[in-house]
Parts: sequence; structure tokens; C-alpha cells
Amino acid sequence: MSGAAFHFLRAAVAACGVFVVVFSARAAGVESIDVEGTQFVAKLSDGRVLRSRDLIGATLSIATHGGMLRMRIDAVEPDPTVANGDVLLHTMSFQAQDGGWRNLCDAGPDGRRQGFPLKGRARADATIEPAEPGVFELTCTGGAQGKCVRFGYAPWGKTKDGADMLPFYNACVRLVRADYSGDGRGTTRNGQRIDIYDDLGVQAKADDPKDVFEAGFAPEGAVCVNHARVPENVDLAALEKSVPRLAGRVGETCTEEFARRQGATLFVRSPK
Repeated sequence: MSGAAFHFLRAAVAACGVFVVVFSARAAGVESIDVEGTQFVAKLSDGRVLRSRDLIGATLSIATHGGMLRMRIDAVEPDPTVANGDVLLHTMSFQAQDGGWRNLCDAGPDGRRQGFPLKGRARADATIEPAEPGVFELTCTGGAQGKCVRFGYAPWGKTKDGADMLPFYNACVRLVRADYSGDGRGTTRNGQRIDIYDDLGVQAKADDPKDVFEAGFAPEGAVCVNHARVPENVDLAALEKSVPRLAGRVGETCTEEFARRQGATLFVRSPK
């Protein structure tokens, strides 16, 4: 699916009898489906609780803003890039109008066509906000939401100091998309290499000599911008004029130290 088509499906999902899970063509009563971390949790009327690995082969009928979506969980495996095994990668298919089944995800930079659910509701700018039980997003590993989870900014988790990770996750989504203004307008391009790092001990600076400091990010977007990741996609002078918080904070003024003083929680380097 293209990015635009997937965003159409990436809608809030409500429980309350919307889901039908079928095992070997035999219906099972589902009281609710929710998400823990990156796995589905289905509570059945007979008291059983089934998780993603138990649901392999199951077909879920999901209510989205665009109508009902029939989705099948084809496989589940631990993310090999995440040491603690907290991230489960799902191979998911959806039923197309012709009746055939198609992979829900396009291939990401690593060639994987997998994804997972994320508890919460996506705003129009692609960041996540808490939501009532049974509301979650489906995200692919090739998109900013999926990448940020795999980078270690799990929105359901805590930092080493016990702070909620969600603000760092949302800052990561802004950073990955080069959403400097914080209004959902991404200015990056597919395949663009970046060096993301933080003061949390999650991601360390690679210090590749080809990279220079690009920007510091907070949940609302960039706090300053040294250079545009993709110059043809954004003009720094115009950005400075259109985003009040960036006035006087673009170009050489924006260093890593300056960004940290302005409240940046994540930092990025890229070729200039």
C-alpha cells in the first residue's frame, strides 16, 4: 500500500463488539481487543486471554474511519534489532475489494514489510496521544511511527529516570519526518540517512564526519534548525518567518548546545 492509502487505514479502532476473530473457520466470542506494547490482547467470553502469537491466522474485522477493514495476522516474530524482545513484528494482510489478500505494509529501508499495533490515537500530525481502552493505531516499520519504536522510544515505556517516554517518542516522530514546524508537514525523503541521538542513553551519536548538526527537537517540533535535511523541500528563511518559535534560531546560531538550552530532547545530524 502507498503511504497515503495506509494513512487512510491508520484510524482509531473501537472495541465494543466491533471485532470478530475466526480460528480455523470457527467463530470465537471476543469481548474486547486492546494493545499492550506492540501486541494485540484479545479477551474472549470464555475467560481466555489471547495475545498476538495466539492470534496467528486469525482474521480481525476492524472499524476504521474509512469503513470496515478485514485484517489477517499472518506471522509474529521478535524484532531482531531490539535486544530486550519488547517489540513484536507482525506480518499483516488486508482483504482487497477483489477478495484477495495484500500485505498491509510497504517495504521499509531494511526490506521488511511488517508492522504492529500502538495503543493510543494518532493526531493529524502523526504524533500519538493517549486514548480510551480499545483504541489503537496500526503502524508499519518503514514509517516514522514504527521507526521510533524500533529506535527505542517506546511510547508506553518509561525513561531510566521514570519519566513517560511518550513525549520523547513524539519528538522522534517529528525528527524522523523532519517536521521542523510541528504541524505535520514532513520535509524529509525516503532513504535519507540521519544520525539520531539523545541524552537518555537510548541512541548514541555516531559522529560520522560526513554529518553535521542539523536540528534539536522537542515534542512540538524543532527548537532550532542549523540546516535543512533536504534543502529543496524547505527554505529556512521562510520557515523562520512562518514559525514564531524559530525566529532567530536557524542557521549557525543552532548548535547542539544551543538546542539543548532551548529544551531539545532529541538531536539529529545529517549530511550538509
